Amino acid sequence: MLIGVPKEIKVHEYRVGLVPAGVRELVHNGHQVLVETNAGAGIGIFDEDYRAAGAEVVYTAKEIFARAEMVVKVKEPLEQEYKQLREDQLLFTYLHLAPDPEQTKGLVDSGCVAIAYETVTDKNGRLPLLAPMSEVAGRMAVQVGAHCLEKEPGGSGVLLGGVPGVLPARVVVIGGGISGTAAARMAMGTHAKVTVIDKSVDRLAELDLAYGREMDTLYSTVDHIDRAVRDADLVIGCVLVPGAAAPKLVTRDMVKGMRPGSVLVDVAIDQGGCFETSRPTLHDNPSYIEEGCVHYCVTNMPGAVARTSTFALNNATLRFTLALANKGYRRALHEDPHLLAGLNVAHGKVTYNAVADSLGYDYTPPQEVLGV
Repeated sequence: MLIGVPKEIKVHEYRVGLVPAGVRELVHNGHQVLVETNAGAGIGIFDEDYRAAGAEVVYTAKEIFARAEMVVKVKEPLEQEYKQLREDQLLFTYLHLAPDPEQTKGLVDSGCVAIAYETVTDKNGRLPLLAPMSEVAGRMAVQVGAHCLEKEPGGSGVLLGGVPGVLPARVVVIGGGISGTAAARMAMGTHAKVTVIDKSVDRLAELDLAYGREMDTLYSTVDHIDRAVRDADLVIGCVLVPGAAAPKLVTRDMVKGMRPGSVLVDVAIDQGGCFETSRPTLHDNPSYIEEGCVHYCVTNMPGAVARTSTFALNNATLRFTLALANKGYRRALHEDPHLLAGLNVAHGKVTYNAVADSLGYDYTPPQEVLGV
């Protein structure tokens, strides 16, 4: 198979779909790999590194999209990219379609076969290709939240861990999954006062068993969220409904009730965000003030630590990339129901139920559209 890796074009996105080790693995399995020039330069991976691994370096994304049978990316294709996709071409990347009707229409119109990292599952029902970036985003949320609490970005001037004689900050994490747990652990590491809110009693019990008195836990109700948010210095939203838009769990009225200069970090912004006051931002202008509170809502948070994120992501995606290349997408999807769960759009049809429901498309079962 001919696999193409274009340079990411989202603002301040330096991650890359394949690292040289992944290229070498694909070439070893008999495939050809095209990499756009300088695709990895932002994280210290250069064209000569890709050539040494067996890739052909080309000079335009146009050539990648024109020649490749499978395009491997990191972030969702922007308009100038999805307009270059063609019938039966395979796209393997993060998509986050539920809050993005324009991209969804572009993929549907192209006729391509689009597999989303974020909805591929494993035998335990987890999301193995979302997990590494969720871990990064959760850890980052505390870093950026701590900075936003400083006065210069508009924060209240609170140090997360406090100092002797001064109380630490109160951090509320909504969602106890991978990103939420990572955020809570990082916040506890600063000696902040941490509360995790989740709707799963079993998950709350696991967190209590693991962290005991270091962490408070609350069952997710409107009342509990309202009370916790109003008292918080930093709120981190880590809510996930796989493939679907995130629910708005923190209302504008709740934000209005927070102390001015408090901070909200919306890790769920890729799926539309879980705060009513959230709107997507980019790394070059990451935060804004709404209702007196600082909001950090960058849609590609892990891109800020692009080198770490790229290698972590490639560790997770490579085996699936190899399966698609070695078997072709029809056989690979037929043989692996977990990879099949990643199929969001194929041949002009929406094949992921949550996306269809969110955007008003008719849902077509993936088995039907692929004939498998």
